[in-house]
Amino acid sequence: MTIKVVRGNPTPEELAAALAVVRARAAAAAAQPPGATGPRDAWSDPSRIAAARLPQPGPASWTRTYWPS
Repeated sequence: MTIKVVRGNPTPEELAAALAVVRARAAAAAAQPPGATGPRDAWSDPSRIAAARLPQPGPASWTRTYWPS
């Protein structure tokens, strides 16, 4: 694996920290079984929106149709 600094002048400590993060992520990805995906984030779960109460009718109800208040 080759890492190239495109812009800036990182200190050796900054470069070591960035490389540690990249290596840790690569090791975590290699440890997962093939085809496995990570856990879904709660904010992107559609049931979070569907579980909310429906908006009451009114002049501004269209603004509350997607995001729960």
